Amino acid sequence: MKNICQLTDEILVKLYEDGNNQAFEILLSRYKSKVYTYIYLIVRNKELTEDIFQETFIKAIATIQQGRYVETGRFLGWVNRIAHNLIIDHFRREKNENTFSADGLEYDIINNSKLSEKSVEDTISNEQVLTDVIHLIDYLPQSQQEVVRMRFFEDLSFKEIAERTEVSINTALGRMRYALLNMRRIAHENDIQLELK
Repeated sequence: MKNICQLTDEILVKLYEDGNNQAFEILLSRYKSKVYTYIYLIVRNKELTEDIFQETFIKAIATIQQGRYVETGRFLGWVNRIAHNLIIDHFRREKNENTFSADGLEYDIINNSKLSEKSVEDTISNEQVLTDVIHLIDYLPQSQQEVVRMRFFEDLSFKEIAERTEVSINTALGRMRYALLNMRRIAHENDIQLELK
């Protein structure tokens, strides 16, 4: 049998479901830095990041232990969706308590006139775009939403996105580029603020 560290996410989840705690420790060590970074890029606060990070994995553990985890082939994407929902819950609570304002946030996707000149990889690596994407993604055409969700929430490469959506890599890259341009245009036309409703 393979070394447990070399097993797939799917097998590790199953082992953990069956009571093997080491299996979850391996999953945690595999993805903790990516999940932590994902949360931090959005909330920009170390203490809050740590709280949401812990809550994310507590929720993941509970879901697996209750047998409610549905295998999609992307454990990281699933954990990031849990984190994303917890972040939104936090900001909703904060808005209700304090009326959350986005005035202090930079909004690069709207004001960056050079956006269309950047390569897709450069744009994706821009941490502010990640925050903006979360608020604007629902305004995009379906094909563009799909590419953005796969790239940001499921951590798929453009090759994997192309295979899953049955298009060429260039088409997948093009959809991402147009998604970013469309978000800038939609936000500008509708005066969309970075404010959770």
